[in-house]
Amino acid sequence: MTKTPLIPSALLDRPGQLAISPGILSGGHVFLTGMTGSSADGSMPDDPQVQFRNAFAKIAEVLGEADLTLDSIVEMTTYHVGMEDHFDQFDRVRLDVLNPPYPAWTAVEVAGLRRKGALVEIRVIASVEG
Repeated sequence: MTKTPLIPSALLDRPGQLAISPGILSGGHVFLTGMTGSSADGSMPDDPQVQFRNAFAKIAEVLGEADLTLDSIVEMTTYHVGMEDHFDQFDRVRLDVLNPPYPAWTAVEVAGLRRKGALVEIRVIASVEG
């Protein structure tokens, strides 16, 4: 099975530090590592909506390496810290950045995430077929 890493130039330094690929193209699908909403400088915004938009923007950037868009997403899993406090805000951002038909989606509440201050981590699978 062929596995092609997808690493946007802005993230080239990060995968080596963690020994991961932001995305892997394999078997007609792109599998993304979970993305949090940190800013380009690595800081974590206090504003939940900024975090959510940043996370989707990073996902779009990785998908762009395979000439795909957010419309290519077929499955999404979101991991939330304090989901009850921000779920409505997350859902508004989700509906703003994703288009019908919406991907299958599972939302999970967790006690914490690796990135301090992160409220959400988003993991997606995208299809390379139109």
